[in-house]
Amino acid sequence: MLALAVPFSAGAAGNSAARSYLAPSLVRAASRTPDSSVQVIVQGSSTSAAREALDQVGSVGQRLGVVDAAAGTIKAGDLTQLAAQPGLVITPDNPVVLDAGHQDQADTGLGSGELWPHAVGVDQFWGQSTSTHGHGRGHGNGNSAGGQTIDDAPTIAFVDSGIEPGRKDFGDRILASVDLTSLPGNSPGDGYGHGTLVAGLAAGSAPRYTGAAPSAGIVSLDVMDDQGMARTSDVIAAAQWILAHHDEYDIRVANFSLHSATPSSFRWDPLDKAVEKLWFSGITVVASAGNEGQSETRPVRMGFAPANDPFVVTVGALDLHNSAGTEQTNLAPWSAWGYTYDGFAKPELSAPGRNITGPIPSGSTLATDRKSKVVDTTNGTYITLSGTSLSAPIVSGIAADDLGLNPNLTPDQIKGALMLGALPLPKVRSAAAGVGEVYLPAAAGIGAPPNPNRALDNFLVPDPAGPGVVFDDASWRDAAKASTVWNAASWSDGWNGALWSVTSWANVSWSDVSWSDVSWSDVSWSDVSWED
Repeated sequence: MLALAVPFSAGAAGNSAARSYLAPSLVRAASRTPDSSVQVIVQGSSTSAAREALDQVGSVGQRLGVVDAAAGTIKAGDLTQLAAQPGLVITPDNPVVLDAGHQDQADTGLGSGELWPHAVGVDQFWGQSTSTHGHGRGHGNGNSAGGQTIDDAPTIAFVDSGIEPGRKDFGDRILASVDLTSLPGNSPGDGYGHGTLVAGLAAGSAPRYTGAAPSAGIVSLDVMDDQGMARTSDVIAAAQWILAHHDEYDIRVANFSLHSATPSSFRWDPLDKAVEKLWFSGITVVASAGNEGQSETRPVRMGFAPANDPFVVTVGALDLHNSAGTEQTNLAPWSAWGYTYDGFAKPELSAPGRNITGPIPSGSTLATDRKSKVVDTTNGTYITLSGTSLSAPIVSGIAADDLGLNPNLTPDQIKGALMLGALPLPKVRSAAAGVGEVYLPAAAGIGAPPNPNRALDNFLVPDPAGPGVVFDDASWRDAAKASTVWNAASWSDGWNGALWSVTSWANVSWSDVSWSDVSWSDVSWSDVSWED
């Protein structure tokens, strides 16, 4: 029972539908455990409409205006009464988990923390950087901005477990720290340790453990308790905070090294809708692909928000094999890749993610649980871990670097520059690593990046609830049903000279796997066996 989204009434559509929609896990809860209490997120035509609907049969705990929703508690047996009201999308307030801390079977000795800045080319922008040409790195199109320094990178927002204050890694660049955790047991700062590690890789400035964008501003949105767990509603609240304060703090990049614990379609998931709001407001969203991968040759269903959203930049993890050249680099075996429930290939690109070293609070949960991975230095405590959680902030830092050099680029153009500038990986002979390994010198040298989301942008409409635009998923669904090559145009222009690590990204960017066996007029998602 892998599918999350199921129409409560047959034929229910997206935002424009009059009928309400109930997630299958809630359908099961209503019938099997009617006396239990469940946490839900209710989306409506407006936040007030969602709140009023939930308040009639349950209790409202949090308003989520960024997605016209309200979160709260309801008795499972009352879910059918709630779903009987028109125009609602009712999903569980799922747990959210992190994508770091993966335990490899064996260590290779030297961690890629010493190699990854050379591999992705960020050290060429540190002023006193070391040239990487001797390591065999380079790009066929000749675009390179090596020798430039980036002194004015914009702010990166980290939706995570918090950031340890007072570290030399961050100096005075932590502009705001906001605690949005609704779960008990959350310590001030970073009790779990994950957020500090992620922020250090993206924006740290320690002499030996410099991050990808050491001049970037930092904003910490703490949504995790000390065990690394969160609620979807808290992550959405963080997106809402970013949207409200992005001008104040110059937030141009948001890092989500986490994912929902339940798979879904991006058409229904409220977390996907929240990160889309950020994207449409000029904030590049970077998400980790997840650690559920099987191997380079065995794709998995990419169903977890926000990495399943077609707009955002989803990042897989690479193993450098102690070499800064691409000749030895391959996919980390646990790095997730494949198609989403809606047919989109993920990830778009990859970054180093195995044996990565970064800062961590000495008394945090991760540092205590992984003592053998911890190193104490005069600048503080550091840890070596693996996971796509560590690949995503490298890309977030590179996105901030590119915006520091090219401040007028949109999120679509940043995504295009990162993809077009990616290095091909000779050992990865599938779409498992997306189009290749992120490489800042090439991405920064692309003056007019293409828009890989161009076909999706055709379905953006004015937001009926306020300023800005939203994605019209019902119209997109109709177009996708009518033609499985609906998005081919988005890859036909602007990609000349691209050196893909796969034969043709245009042939893998979209699949009709989600549509071929489903009769949309009379088949419920809960009747579909996705494993088959």
